[in-house]
Amino acid sequence: MNVTLNGQRTELAAAATVADAMAAAGVDEPGRGVAVAVEGEVVPRAEWGRRELCEGESVEVVRAVQGG
Repeated sequence: MNVTLNGQRTELAAAATVADAMAAAGVDEPGRGVAVAVEGEVVPRAEWGRRELCEGESVEVVRAVQGG
């Protein structure tokens, strides 16, 4: 299945979840400061492992960084 992950076309396995997309984005241990949106809608952390993605969906993984 193909999705757009952080602006890049990415191939994932069929029935991939938000958690799978995060792993593909290089987020191995999502902790505080990580948010995910699918088609512009934030996916609650509790749903990352069970929210399946559909062909062509857009997924954005955002990490908060500290600085000034």
